[in-house]
Amino acid sequence: MFEKEYDVIVVGGGHAGAEATAAAANMGSKTLLVTMNLQTIGQMSCNPAMGGIAKGQIVREIDALGGYSGVITDKSAIQFKMLNKSKGPAMWSPRAQNDRMRFAEEWRLALENTPNVDFYQEMVSGLLVEGNQVVGVRTSLGIDIRSKAVVLTNGTFLNGLIHIGEKQFGGGRAGEKAATGITEQLVDFGFDSGRMKTGTPPRVDGRSLDYEKMIPQPGDVVPEKFSYLNTLVLAEQRDCHMTHTSALVHDLLREGFDRSPMFNGRIKSIGPRYCPSIEDKINRFADKDSHQIFVEPEGWHTVEVYVNGFSTSLPEDIQYKALRSVKGFENVKFFRPGYAIEYDYFPPTQLKHTLETKLVDNLYFAGQINGTTGYEEAASQGLMAGINAHLKINEEEPFLLKRDEAYIGVLIDDLITKGTEEPYRMFTSRAEYRTLLRQDNADLRLTPKSFEIGLAKEERMKKMEEKQSKSASFINFFRKTSFSPDEINPILETLESAPVKQSDKLFKVFSRPKVKMEHMLQLDSVSNFVEEHQLNSEVLEQAEIQVKYSGYIEKEKNNADKLHRLENVKIPENFDYSKLKSLSYEAREKLESIRPTTISQASRISGVSPSDVSVLLVFLGR
Repeated sequence: MFEKEYDVIVVGGGHAGAEATAAAANMGSKTLLVTMNLQTIGQMSCNPAMGGIAKGQIVREIDALGGYSGVITDKSAIQFKMLNKSKGPAMWSPRAQNDRMRFAEEWRLALENTPNVDFYQEMVSGLLVEGNQVVGVRTSLGIDIRSKAVVLTNGTFLNGLIHIGEKQFGGGRAGEKAATGITEQLVDFGFDSGRMKTGTPPRVDGRSLDYEKMIPQPGDVVPEKFSYLNTLVLAEQRDCHMTHTSALVHDLLREGFDRSPMFNGRIKSIGPRYCPSIEDKINRFADKDSHQIFVEPEGWHTVEVYVNGFSTSLPEDIQYKALRSVKGFENVKFFRPGYAIEYDYFPPTQLKHTLETKLVDNLYFAGQINGTTGYEEAASQGLMAGINAHLKINEEEPFLLKRDEAYIGVLIDDLITKGTEEPYRMFTSRAEYRTLLRQDNADLRLTPKSFEIGLAKEERMKKMEEKQSKSASFINFFRKTSFSPDEINPILETLESAPVKQSDKLFKVFSRPKVKMEHMLQLDSVSNFVEEHQLNSEVLEQAEIQVKYSGYIEKEKNNADKLHRLENVKIPENFDYSKLKSLSYEAREKLESIRPTTISQASRISGVSPSDVSVLLVFLGR
């Protein structure tokens, strides 16, 4: 069946596997995607959404590099929101609700229409290795398929074990079997492995819910999109809704704690800190008698609903009884109960920054196999693994992104240098250069790099160059053009901003905190320039951000330089971290447990952010 040798074999068709396949194939590698079920390529195993805090920046970076996630998200979106819009641009994070079925369908069709991609549906049970180099895979039917490189993106399937109360059974996802054989072989090669846990909420019938008792959560009035290409903006959107748990709900959930696999010792692995189960939340935050529940539709036409905030592995009867006591869920009908899943992962310190393993040449790991959680984190790793697999077998230089170039660079550097003992999730606080790493400029940062290695296409590069040229021209206009007090003071007066007494450059007055682009457009000189040069909203936004935040960006670079110079500052042996209230809860917990001896060691601990390190430096007088 497989007489020829492939350039790259990708194992697994989730977000990491799909992006790895697309990247390698689009760069010219003959690529085979082997997955256990071709109907679940690009499956949203958990919530039907893409993006969010820092995750939205990652999706835009994937798109800027020529990946597919942004385009697929735009094609299947049912709602769009730009989160944190009230804060500075470094915090703006796009998020979309998606039609789950359409999302997977669009991924399947996109890959089928990508040249150089072949598909095969079967479980990979082992790797073919000669010397210390991978040369292919072996399937459960005993078929050997040879290749020059292999990318493993096994998600939660490696020896997956599903828990619902006291019941447990093998599986990589609800309704799908676990993958066996690979972990044991890799351990024989000398790899360290571990176990992690994640969970998912019940899925329910939306027809059984009373939305009148809930708070509507509409999308943005003027929605944006993810891709820098010409995908369509949503013309209509579906609402989500919000409700809350109560003290009664918590009491009902506690009735099942003695049968909870989390509390009776059946689950021994660590779950995601920032997406805890409902039982974990009411146990850890016992002082709170209410938690938010977000009611998210699974698509345009389906009645299936995702109960965000109610992830659980409690017995199904407890789940049902407790959820019926949530406002709006009094008559709820279940499609399926929530569950927890344990699976194998491999500590990512065993990888190079290219995501190639240190022990076996031409073997790459991407996604949850590396200890991460989230579609976006997985997709970005798949993209980078696919790129680097192609470059390696063609004897070209590796493609690496630094911490000041992309959130993807921060993610991979954190994994490789710090490792992780719990599912890793990206946050803006993990990036010390987040003013540079905004969602609006991912194309300016990354498209030229991707175009240079042959992934980003000419259409994408031309759009980026036009945006860059027009933005630079507009900013230069502000630097060179003067205003008169007579024309600017009426505007400043409405903003309660101090009037000016003499003419000056537009750049200076635009730099004021209260002055926005909408105010500058009231000036004839500005509006005429915009009309004459046909500047779109993307260019206007880019120019405004660069004018207003140039000083902050420079300051951020200087602070990062100082941090590098002070990496070897010693921490006293019995230092009391509890007295530093500015440290995050996670940082205090990790620092007390690990007791690093230097700032350098502290900075490499997973969960200790750059801002936490800065707090330590200030306290130590540095």
